Amino acid sequence: MTRDHGTSVRSIATSIQNGDRRAVDVLDEQLDRIATVDPRLGAFCETFTERARDQAAKIDRRREAGEDLGALAGVPIATKDNLLVQGEIITAGSRILSSFEAPFTAASVARIEQRGAVLLGRTNMDEFGMGSTTETSSHQQTRNPYGDDLVPGGSSGGSAAAVAADLCPLAIGSDTGGSIRQPAALCGVTGLKPTYGRVPRYGLIAYASSLDCVGAIARTADDLAVWLDCVSGPHKGDATSIAALPPTRSTLADRADLRGVRIGVPRELNGPGIDEQILARTEEAIAQLREIGAEVHEATLPSVTHAVPAYYLIATSEAASNLARYDGVHYGWRGDPASKTQAAMTTQTRSSGFGEEVQLRILLGTFATSIGFNAKFYEKAQLARRAVQHDFDRAFADCDVLVCPTSPTAAPRFGESADDPLERYLWDALTVPASLAGLPALSTPCGQTDDGRPVGLQVIAPRGHDDRTLMVAHVLQRHTDHHLRRPQL
Repeated sequence: MTRDHGTSVRSIATSIQNGDRRAVDVLDEQLDRIATVDPRLGAFCETFTERARDQAAKIDRRREAGEDLGALAGVPIATKDNLLVQGEIITAGSRILSSFEAPFTAASVARIEQRGAVLLGRTNMDEFGMGSTTETSSHQQTRNPYGDDLVPGGSSGGSAAAVAADLCPLAIGSDTGGSIRQPAALCGVTGLKPTYGRVPRYGLIAYASSLDCVGAIARTADDLAVWLDCVSGPHKGDATSIAALPPTRSTLADRADLRGVRIGVPRELNGPGIDEQILARTEEAIAQLREIGAEVHEATLPSVTHAVPAYYLIATSEAASNLARYDGVHYGWRGDPASKTQAAMTTQTRSSGFGEEVQLRILLGTFATSIGFNAKFYEKAQLARRAVQHDFDRAFADCDVLVCPTSPTAAPRFGESADDPLERYLWDALTVPASLAGLPALSTPCGQTDDGRPVGLQVIAPRGHDDRTLMVAHVLQRHTDHHLRRPQL
């Protein structure tokens, strides 16, 4: 059978439910493609081959028995290397967890298994989610399918590259300050960060607990809506998870235009500091939104100028607290066992187990929350966060969604800005505002640069209205072919 690389989540599930295809055949086709393409890309850290085959065979037996298979029946789905899968190694891209075996399965992963998904393997990421290029991974380098010299974005670079290269129809990731949306934009696919708390974080290795969100990357908004309906809802293991919201996919099915939808264009997120070609593609996408019925007007978010410093102060402070558990005593990799004191052993463990970027952020966070500096830095960052939230509330009084570029540049080349961490942090300037406010945000392809690098359009909605981001992206994708363009692999 000739593999259709454009097969969607829904079409795979429907074909297996109807008996047109077997789950084991779908899986084998996917594993064959990974074996052929991934040695060049490095998207996967590991495939769960035997586990996946057992799951696929079970799906086929259940179909033969006439059982309900679920909305994700037989769909091969990859998981980011910071989501626990019981019995499998999970490292969060770090040497310090290189031999850690997950004792249970993350809530978001267990829910897709319950709905028939087949777990394909774990994808590469920046260490503990700290990075925008997937270059800080302790395992390997992941390349962008659109060019071997291009980064795939980060920290969910492995997940984005896997979907863009047709190694899987959907991959789960995590988004703290843009870690799903930015790689989705750079790799020419669609990525969703849901409302904070909509998808439980139980079983997600923490970076910054008040910002971390479990999200997903796929080719289309429609596929993301199917996934979101499968994983949403509260969980007893996550006190920040929120009550179930209405299903999203039903709002997309019959929508052919955007009549009645009010779209705001924040001037602060659509101007200086953004590459000219990115702005041009964004303006073309906004014109397309007008053509298909949307009402477009200018909006303003004055406080987002403080978003990047506020985000990095909050994120690094929470990271310093969360990563304190990696001391070489409780679990994970241990440094020199001959160390004379526990403090010396912990210092040696962290110095050799954490990469440079992680150590830098721990130091920043420790400093920001230390005695004498907490009020000067951390508390002011929280005030800036509240100001950003209020700005969004005011903007959404006059519009249904906001749009802007996802990334200020197209995919950079490896090594660019390696010696300038501040410049790298500014790559998140367009994505961190929605993260600080806990809002749903999505990146959808909206064209390419002159040299063929993908460009993403970000759609941001009020808290709890994830369906609006998916609806706008879905209708735009129905009227364009940007989301269907493929790298040549």
